Parts: sequence; structure tokens; C-alpha cells
Amino acid sequence: MNTAHRPRRLAATVLAAALAGTGLTVAAAPAAHAAASDSVAKLPFTSYSALAVDNVHQRVFLADAAVGSSSNYGQIAVYTFQGERISTISTTYHVSGLALSADASTLFVGERYRLFAYDTTTLALKSATGVNTDQCGREVAVAGGKPYYTSQYTDYLSQCATWTSHLDTVANGGWQRTGWNDAGKLLLEGGPNDTFVMGQALNSSAANPFVSVFDGSGETPVRNATRRFADADGKGALNLKDIAVSPDGAKVALADATAGTRLLNSSDLSDASTGYQALPAGATASSVAFSGDGKYLARGASATGATPDLLVQPADPTDSTAPLEFVFEGSQDGDRVAPRGMEWSADGSRLFAVTTNAAGNQYWLHIIQPPAVQYGARFTGGLTHSPAQAVAGEPLAVRGKLEQDGPAPAEPLKVKATRTDAGGTHELGTFTVKDDGTFTVLDEPDLVGDATYTVSFLGDLTHRPAEDITTTVSVGKAPTSIALTAPEEGSLSTGVEITGTFTAQGKALPERAVLKVTRTDRLGTGTLSSVTVAADGTFTINDLPRTRGDVTYTVSWPGDDLHTASSASATVYVRR
Repeated sequence: MNTAHRPRRLAATVLAAALAGTGLTVAAAPAAHAAASDSVAKLPFTSYSALAVDNVHQRVFLADAAVGSSSNYGQIAVYTFQGERISTISTTYHVSGLALSADASTLFVGERYRLFAYDTTTLALKSATGVNTDQCGREVAVAGGKPYYTSQYTDYLSQCATWTSHLDTVANGGWQRTGWNDAGKLLLEGGPNDTFVMGQALNSSAANPFVSVFDGSGETPVRNATRRFADADGKGALNLKDIAVSPDGAKVALADATAGTRLLNSSDLSDASTGYQALPAGATASSVAFSGDGKYLARGASATGATPDLLVQPADPTDSTAPLEFVFEGSQDGDRVAPRGMEWSADGSRLFAVTTNAAGNQYWLHIIQPPAVQYGARFTGGLTHSPAQAVAGEPLAVRGKLEQDGPAPAEPLKVKATRTDAGGTHELGTFTVKDDGTFTVLDEPDLVGDATYTVSFLGDLTHRPAEDITTTVSVGKAPTSIALTAPEEGSLSTGVEITGTFTAQGKALPERAVLKVTRTDRLGTGTLSSVTVAADGTFTINDLPRTRGDVTYTVSWPGDDLHTASSASATVYVRR
């Protein structure tokens, strides 16, 4: 586990203790805190194919893929909702897809030569239906009270990526081919109301893969909405890793390794009016799952280092609550979420996530419990700033206070700030809230005029968002100054030399200042040659006076859009 690069974000000290010793890092999401307990079980597998969650008996079933040889036996590991392994079902040949009947009484298992049905109470084998040989790993889904499964028969394992997959079912105690088929891996995901979704993995024989929604209520499946994603130039093709259907059946979410998380309307598979925010930079989508209560969405990814591998967030894409972010890194928790590696409990109280290492030969089951309660948060006392007179190009501190209900967070809260001025709205980043609730937003305004600062707390799965707080600051020009060093006396023959320094605060001048020089004597006032300030701010004026007596030299700079004007004078008595 690596916690050095990205801080953990927990909302209660008790949760810090719960996470101690696990391989989980909860990463810092923008303007949010995370609170979740996590249990981890090391799976007895070197490969993985499927996950099914039995909410009636509170059991989790996981299948070891083990494809590639007819000598490979199969395993199904059975866990409790607390992460304790209670049984392992062994089969003669490799097993792959898993699916539960609607009443959770039967677990359907795709084996190399058969489709098994197990009693979920006793784990006893109920039936074994001989089906077409599969060498690449089946997908299994249940719709209309019967199982649907894929079959791929190849001569070599290397052909699995492109070989034809058939969609089959079991009818009258025997297998039945539905007639639906296509090249490469076909992913199946069950949905409500006797529907299921089938999606095609990207492969060299399918440059523009599809996603289709099927009605499985009849004797044979009927395809409804279908969609391919590539444009006329072949860009934007689907690179499918996982499918999820919302509990109400209205939405379909896709884990697309190229595009991230796609959210579609299940009625016609058009893009939802509002989609989910992009995954963190460097994260590639691998899995997606809606919680059974419809409140949350989990988005799994493959990422390295401190980049989050899992985001848990509101399922409503219009909800701006910042997600819970998890970094899986190291020998205690894996390095990324496995494709097709997530399912929720029906009540949304637990997320079951399978992670794997970079080599893909070790696997872990994480049982994550998002918080069920959200607490309030609010800004109090308004915003103040210092210095009292803000200056363009100089540091400005905007201060405020955020109060939050519930347990004290183990890690500091964060607020987000923006500045809006004549140049538009500028993101200033996130800023830490101290233990007493105070925070300081640091900025350097670069335009003269009014600047409105807005501070936000977007909330998280523990805290509700706070109403934004704003303040308007008048930003003035930065001061400049001129200092002169002149002799008390000069002469008409040797002249007068004056040195000086020009200083400008705030934003650096785009080029060296050019100063105006005037001379006033008993004959009147005249303008001398201008002088350019050196890089270090110094300058020198040399003059041959035209008459005796007091001569006053005035040096001035007119100012610019961001800096005030300045001037200085020096009087020299001139002798013959």
C-alpha cells in the first residue's frame, strides 16, 4: 500500500481504526472527504472470471476462470458479507460466468462442457445440463426465469479474442441456440423486467462493437434497442469492459476503456442528458456497478501510483457531491479493479470489488461499506481578506470558517475556491480546513477592479454540500516609487549626475520602464532625454545645466493598467 503520494480521506476517527492494517488508501477527492469501512479477503485464485451476490443468504460467489486447458479444474469461492470464506465449490473443468435466479435460490455456473445449477442454501448441485463446449470462458445472465449463456469453441486459446461467440439458453432440460452470435467476447448483464444487455468486446474482427438490450421473457430473446458508437471516420468505437443496469432499468452504464463511463438511456441507448464526470487522469475504466437501492454508482479502473482505482459516488449524474476515491496499491490489496469485478448488495450497504495485481495472477475481494448517514455543513461568519487593500499581482488571503456536524474527520476537510473578475472565472484549487474550521484561500489577482471570491464545500458521502459563500474585493493598482540621489552642488562646466532607483510592486512590468525627466531653472522648464531603467531598477541622469542657481530635476513614470504613476524631484545648486 502506498500512502505517501496521496492522503487518505476519512470522516471519522473510528473509521481510521477500521482501516488500519488493510491495503486500502482512500484518496483525496476534490473538495470531499471519504468515509467507508473496508474488509479484504485474499482469493484462492490465479485467475478470475465472475462475481455474483446472493442478498437472500448474504453470500458472495466468485469464479476462477482457469481457461486454456481441459485439464484445468474449476473453483467457486463462497464468502459471507463480512469477507469470511465458508466454502469452495470445485468442478472437474474450468468455470466462468455466474448468475443468480430472481429469487436467489439457484446459482447458475458456466462450465467448459455444462451449465450447472447449485442450491444457494445447501450449495448442493441441483442439475448439470450438457451444453456446447466453451474454451474461452462463458458469460451467464438470467432473464425470464431461464439462464442465457455464451459459448465459444476454438482450436487455440489465442483465437478467443476474435472467434464467434454464440448466445445460448436452456429450454426443456437441454441447450438451445438462440441464433444470436458475433465475433469475440460477448458480455451479458441481467436487468429488471426480464431484460438483459449484451455487449461486444473490441477486437480485430469487430472494429465497431455493439451494445443491445434484449427482452428475455419469451421462448426466444427479442432484441430491442441496439447501438454502435464509431463515427463515420471510425473514431469513438466502444472498448467495452463492463455493463451495469440501473435498478429501475432506465439507464445502462458502460465501462469503456477508451471513453470512460458512458451513461445511456436503456429505451434507445442514446446518451443520457447528463453524463458522469471524467475518471481521474491516468485511470482506465474497467468495471461499473449501480447499488441495489439506486443511490450509488461504483466506477472501477486500472490506474497506477496514487491515481484512484475506484470512485463511489451518487448514481444521479446531476448530483455534484464529490466521489469517494480509493487507491489500491501493493501486495495487501492489489493494484486495480478487475474487469467485471464489482457488485453491490441489494440495500446498497456494501460494495463487493475484486482487485488484481499488475501481473493479473493474484486477486482480492474488498467489501466496502459507504456511510449510510450524511451530516450537515455550513459556512459561518462571512469571508474576510488581507491586506485590506488588494493589489493586482500581489498575494491576497481570503479567510473564512466551515462548520460540520457529525464525528470529527480523521483527515482535514477541503474547500474549493474560484475568483470571478473581468477576465472570467478562475479556478483557484482546493484549500485545507483546519481543526477549528478556519481556512485560508491564497490568491494573486492579476486584474484591477472588482474580484468576487466564491468558496464551496461540495460535500461527500458523509457530509451534505454547504451553500456557497462569496465576497467581492476591490483590487487596486500596485504602487511604484522613484528614489533619487543627487549632489548638493554642480557646475556649468562639469555638469550634474543624478542616480536613482525605480521600484514597481505587484506583477512584473512587461518591459523596462522608461522615465520622463524634466529640468526647471530660472529660465523655465524643459524636458530632457528619457532614461530607461536597468534590469536591477537603477538609472543615471547626466546633464549640463544652462544657467546658474537652483535647478530642479523631476523624474516621473506615468503608470500602466496594473501600476500607479510615481515621481520624484531633486534640487541642485549650480555654480559657474
